[in-house]
Amino acid sequence: MHDEQIQQAQTAVDLAQSAGADAAWASVSRSRSVDFTVRDGKLEEVKDATSRSLSIRLYVDGRYASTQTTDLRPDQVSAFVREVVDMTRALQPDPFRVLPDPELYEGRSTQDLELADPAIIQLTREDRLEICHNQNAELIGKDKVVSATSGCSDGHEVSAAASSNGFVGSQESTWLWLGSEVTVNDGGDKKPEAWMWGGSPNRSDVPNPQAIATLALKRAHDRLGTVKGPTALTKMVVDPSATSRLLGRLLSPATGRGLQQGRSFWAGKLGVPTVSDILHITDEPLLKRGLSSRLYDGEGIAAKSMPLIQGGALQNFYIDTYYGRKLDMAPTTGSASNRVVSPGQRDLAGIISDMDDGIYVTSWLGGNADSTTGDFSFGLRGHLIQGGQLGGPVGEMNITGNLLTLFSKLIEVGNDPWPYSRILCPTLVFDQVQFSGA
Repeated sequence: MHDEQIQQAQTAVDLAQSAGADAAWASVSRSRSVDFTVRDGKLEEVKDATSRSLSIRLYVDGRYASTQTTDLRPDQVSAFVREVVDMTRALQPDPFRVLPDPELYEGRSTQDLELADPAIIQLTREDRLEICHNQNAELIGKDKVVSATSGCSDGHEVSAAASSNGFVGSQESTWLWLGSEVTVNDGGDKKPEAWMWGGSPNRSDVPNPQAIATLALKRAHDRLGTVKGPTALTKMVVDPSATSRLLGRLLSPATGRGLQQGRSFWAGKLGVPTVSDILHITDEPLLKRGLSSRLYDGEGIAAKSMPLIQGGALQNFYIDTYYGRKLDMAPTTGSASNRVVSPGQRDLAGIISDMDDGIYVTSWLGGNADSTTGDFSFGLRGHLIQGGQLGGPVGEMNITGNLLTLFSKLIEVGNDPWPYSRILCPTLVFDQVQFSGA
């Protein structure tokens, strides 16, 4: 437990109630983030930022307000809380705004999720420079490289929250990310770019700097000779590093807010088989060292595993207290944590080797998706698949369609989830996808 932050949160709640609030929730956070960038062998940029804040949610005479301050001096906090309570009284009533039922706080896990690593907190300037230069040295002067930028970003945050109806909790986390971006010369005005970043809450899980740079360079070289892709109706293989965008679009409308505002293509489909029955996704907040792991959500609701899609059907929406009351639905949690896709049997290489023809997507470029209808259009780049082998690189093409229709055509899930994402998803294979290109 982090006594200082907890005491500050509890004090703010007490002040709010003394000023006339019926109920209150307060959270206090302290964080530091550091970013180093090296470009072509020279230090280019350093950022070091420390912040702290108090956020408070107030419930006053049936009215609600949420605000924050960065001035945590006791006298200033006291004046701030009194002022906000008075301002809240002037707002329009909102009968749906209440604190969560205290029963939702119960059952909170006590396990160590290993989200705070002292090795990251203790990083020095020299450590960060070494990480950046070790990456950059693998890139500068290499074949066709025009420019190379390498960086590292780390941070440490402590937060605590308290409520007037019995919640008290604290969480601590660290992070370390490193990555490189490379531009290569493909002749004339063509200068393909590629990048690779990876990170974790724990330093031992962060990829090797040289390996990061090597993969970034390979990705750039793989773009040499890119041509406009074909117009075709064929299989689509999506690299694990690119699957999170598709799944993010698929799951983002599965919220209470989307439902209540009539902006979710999942409306009316809870428990109804809608997508491929091989797709199984679970929200896993208690995953050790997960990028979005937590013991409780932003309302204090105790974290627990929650099935999202099983057997082709949506099993749960993300429902917070506010929209739960508006929709007359039981709260689940108001926000996503780690989304984990159940793996299949083969990795990317095995899948491609067994495929006659198709298109392998390595990244998405622009595009949009309608959360109400599910209609989408995404630009992409990747490679042709010909006779079980990767062909040349292609670009200047896109896919269009409907997300639910697309995921009904999912025919295989790989066993190689991408670890550097909040959506842990392996290779995905779709049948009969319409590509537009040359």
